[in-house]
Amino acid sequence: MQSLYQILMLILDVVWFFVIAHVIMSWLISFQVLNLRQQFVAQVWYMLQRILEPLYGPVRRILPPMQGLDLAPLVVLLAIIALRIVLTNNAAAFY
Repeated sequence: MQSLYQILMLILDVVWFFVIAHVIMSWLISFQVLNLRQQFVAQVWYMLQRILEPLYGPVRRILPPMQGLDLAPLVVLLAIIALRIVLTNNAAAFY
């Protein structure tokens, strides 16, 4: 059961990394540091969007429109932190 705990924590770490990378990349694109006309940048951007859209979609439906401000990544990061806390506090159940 300990391996299940470690796998869940690894998945949460990977999702955390993808969300952080997506947020940083969106800032760099909006400040025109990165250009979506570059093939590599566009591929990474669309890959991250396809991976994270199943997480962002339900959150965006719940949140009200914020005039161009997307709070879905923040909510997803908070949910990941909450899941990590719950898993860590209940780690004894996995042993």
